[in-house]
Amino acid sequence: MIERFDHVTVVVRDMDKAKAFFGLLGFKEDKTVVISGPVMAAYMGVDGIEAEHVTLALAGGTPRLEVQLLRYRHPDPLADPNIERLEKIGFNHICFAVDDIEAEVAKLRAHGIAMRNELMDFHSRKLIFVKGPEGITVELSQWH
Repeated sequence: MIERFDHVTVVVRDMDKAKAFFGLLGFKEDKTVVISGPVMAAYMGVDGIEAEHVTLALAGGTPRLEVQLLRYRHPDPLADPNIERLEKIGFNHICFAVDDIEAEVAKLRAHGIAMRNELMDFHSRKLIFVKGPEGITVELSQWH
């Protein structure tokens, strides 16, 4: 039986920009390592892998919630030309519940982060899509 959501991993080219984005949402750097070698290559299914792996943890979050960032040194990461297209097959977006969505949106916009749409009400919550690092979509949700 599943106990809880643990983490999501995002491959990035600009580690500092990604850390800053998730930092605005309350994630703090917890660990940084380089993953490489045959064991990691077999586990990840990526021959010759060498990547910076940064674990960000939600400050004060209970249970623990992580965003893990990977910046490949080898091989070159593959661009997804459809990353922003939410009608594509596969991973769509991640959503974080927040206590004050208007304040979060204002904070993100003040730091130059773009929204994908306007705030809306849907299924007993306020929602908004945010343009995240590398074109990923991050959703914020406030239940009422």
